[in-house]
Amino acid sequence: MVSIEPIELQGHMFTAVTVRLPKTTLLTISSEIGYIMCGALDVQLLNTRLADRKIIAGRAVGVKTIEELLKAPLESVTTEAEKMGIVKGMTGEEALLKMI
Repeated sequence: MVSIEPIELQGHMFTAVTVRLPKTTLLTISSEIGYIMCGALDVQLLNTRLADRKIIAGRAVGVKTIEELLKAPLESVTTEAEKMGIVKGMTGEEALLKMI
C-alpha cells in the first residue's frame, strides 16, 4: 500500500510518502528541493555515483512512521545538504525547514 499526505511545518507544506512492503516500510518527506528518508536511502551512492545531480537529502535510521522520521536525528546527509546547513544529528523536521 502507498499513502501520500501533505504535512505542514511552521506554515510550509511538505509531502510525506509511505510505502508498505513485505517486512519493511519506506518513508520519505520531501520539499520542492530536497527530502529526508528512512534507512533505505543510500547517502554514499548519492554523494559518489550521483554527485552530479546535487541531491539534497538526509537519512534517519530505525524509524517506522512519518512522525518518527520527523523527530529522529539524521544519521547521514548528502554533501549538498551540508552546504545548506543540514548536519548529521539534526532532527528530520529541522532539516526539512532548511529545505524551503
